[in-house]
Amino acid sequence: MTRVFPPDAGLPGTAFLCTHCNRAIPGTAPGTVHRNHCPHCLWSLHVDLATGDRRSACRGPMEPIAIGIQPNGEWSLVHRCRRCGMIRLNRIAGDDNEVLLVSMALRPLARPPFPLDRIGASALPEVQP
Repeated sequence: MTRVFPPDAGLPGTAFLCTHCNRAIPGTAPGTVHRNHCPHCLWSLHVDLATGDRRSACRGPMEPIAIGIQPNGEWSLVHRCRRCGMIRLNRIAGDDNEVLLVSMALRPLARPPFPLDRIGASALPEVQP
């Protein structure tokens, strides 16, 4: 299957349709130079080889899988390409869906890698008077 993209597809500042939720997305976003994901569903498209270059031929959908915290405390979305498996960090934007961001950040607490019944009074350290 051959995919045809308009000449300006993926260029910074170019509006686009989200390939996941089909909403129209403005090409600019508050708090970031390169709009690289949908602010409604947080999905992205694999368009970059290096941040902002829009040179990737993959063009696969990128699923938001986690929240990453940068050393300066800034949040980033962790995306995984459904086509080639590449994982990338993308800065959040000022118009991103806050409920989705927080739910992704809390996901590890909602699904811990151990049974929650192991956590109890016996797991707490003794307090000395």
